[in-house]
Amino acid sequence: MFKPRRYFASAATFKLRPYQESCLEACKNALQAGVTRIGVSLPTGAGKTTVFISLLAQISPPSRSPSTSRSLIIVNSIELARQAAAQAAAQFPQWRIEIEQGGKHKASGNADVTVATYQTLLQPQRLAKFHPGNFKAVIVDEAHHAAAPSYRRILAHFDPAIRSPDPTFQPPRLSHPIPIIGFSATFSRHDGLALGSVFQQIVYHCDFLEMIKEQWLCDVRFTSVKANIDLRDVTVNSRTGDFNATSLAHIINTDTVNNLVVQAWLDRARQRQSTLVFCVNIAHIRALTKTFQDFGVDARHLHSGTPAAERHALITAFKAGQYPVLVNCAILTEGADIPNIDCVIVARPTRSRNVFAQMIGRGMRQSLSTGKENCHIIDFVDSTNRVAGVVSTPTLFGLDPEELIEGKSVETLEARAQISSLHNEQVPVDSRDDIPDPTYVTYVDYQNPFALVDGCSGAPHVTKLSANAWVGCGEDIYILECLGKGYIRVERVSADEENPTHYRATFTEATMHIPSAKAFKVSPFMRKRLILTAETLRDAIRGCDTYAVQKVLRGSLALGLLRTAKWRKASASDNQKNFIHQRRVKRALAQDAAAATLQSITKGEAANIITRLKHGAKAHYEKKARETKKASQLAEKERRRKERETVQVGPLVDHGP
Repeated sequence: MFKPRRYFASAATFKLRPYQESCLEACKNALQAGVTRIGVSLPTGAGKTTVFISLLAQISPPSRSPSTSRSLIIVNSIELARQAAAQAAAQFPQWRIEIEQGGKHKASGNADVTVATYQTLLQPQRLAKFHPGNFKAVIVDEAHHAAAPSYRRILAHFDPAIRSPDPTFQPPRLSHPIPIIGFSATFSRHDGLALGSVFQQIVYHCDFLEMIKEQWLCDVRFTSVKANIDLRDVTVNSRTGDFNATSLAHIINTDTVNNLVVQAWLDRARQRQSTLVFCVNIAHIRALTKTFQDFGVDARHLHSGTPAAERHALITAFKAGQYPVLVNCAILTEGADIPNIDCVIVARPTRSRNVFAQMIGRGMRQSLSTGKENCHIIDFVDSTNRVAGVVSTPTLFGLDPEELIEGKSVETLEARAQISSLHNEQVPVDSRDDIPDPTYVTYVDYQNPFALVDGCSGAPHVTKLSANAWVGCGEDIYILECLGKGYIRVERVSADEENPTHYRATFTEATMHIPSAKAFKVSPFMRKRLILTAETLRDAIRGCDTYAVQKVLRGSLALGLLRTAKWRKASASDNQKNFIHQRRVKRALAQDAAAATLQSITKGEAANIITRLKHGAKAHYEKKARETKKASQLAEKERRRKERETVQVGPLVDHGP
């Protein structure tokens, strides 16, 4: 294990913001304590490049040899490489700075600072020129990518503690520890890859909302446009937890929605100088750009397939204010330094807070030269069929997705969120007279066939409708056993074009003793016959009770149907217990605490269980249990996904290979 060493030289003269100074101090304290792989979370526009270049200037070489004073900055695009190189040259003109990228930029490996794209470093011969022993530090920009196998393949070259995905890789022997420092605006992974496999801890974090309030980022105005966008059938990527682009595009890339986006811009942001639009995929980019143009707006687009020279020309012209609308898909989500953006349109729903923050963060850089006062963020939310987990302006501030937001500031939205929180916490005690009469009733059936619920017979609401021992079997099915004479069944019938939702009751008469029927291998029951239909469950149950005492069990025999019948309180028979035990063991249902008391149940409780088993409650219960388990697993998966998007200062967990 490496021992902590003295890392820091005197700082160069360069004016830093207070939070940047705090960030540098946090980094230096961690490195001095012997933590060599650290992460920094700073929002877009906070000057990450300025911070990590200043940090490189303050990290001392491990020895007095000039060969150990070099630094490497790893980025993920040529644009970021140029930006970092230009910033380093501006801050420290005396440094020798080189770029390692593609065929046009080949560094010597001997510069004070080399800025390299990770794609280029994946080539073994290009990585080999950067001998670990010659470097004092490695910076990883957009470090939320660092847990990916491609990055780990590179970073393992500089630190043996980072596992390379290449099984033949030989860890380097280092004479000194090389700090690996990651910077990102969204220091988390959507796909579950653990950043702890690369970084030991996050040492500094500042949220973009904090920086807006402290006026380090430009002021922002938010508008949410409600639209009838039904996302229920959009598939979700099981790895990232976000919407699949192709599936999402089928809903979003339509003439109706595209017209709505453009109309919203014309109504709310026509006066804006530089609007950046985020789309779902390339087809969406082209269609939405054409819609803007059809409305007479000079809109242009770029995507991952746009040639580098054309991309550079488009961005340069956009920065110069030569056209008002630039439409893109993902390509400008990271690393785009375009301070003049004063409007961002999020025309693609997302379930990722990080992706949403990256998109709106493109417009939050301050730009004194263009006279930019604020940035207008416009996003689109579903007005009716909202899918859980979709991130929007309201949810960003903890507000209800239905909240109406029009040109509101950060301060206004946060104040509204605080008021909403207070209202949610308060329990009204003086307004009970204002509670409206219920307009519908929800029934909850206890569907576990082995539950000992003699008092409510698996359908607690039925006890208010009848004194008889009706048994709920799940899915709006109710059975009244008629003491060996057969059984009455009430079930809910779904509505069709001709008939509204109603209840249907039938009687199935027993014609033979069940053991005798088994011996003769015939059914003990006649064909069921219709008793009645009713609009409500109340009418159906009461009508069936009348039928039972008039047609099935006349006189004192009808008393045996009551929940309070004397026979129901006696101990269950051995036949009842054996029947229940065999069914439970055969299908290996969970051992319910009540079911475990099989030896102490009454005849009435046993009769209820047997009725449920015979009339499908077991299948309903198992189906419901599977659905509940699946829903629980999905909820837990969603909880972990959201947890990964929460950035906190502190140690990171390495979940292993």
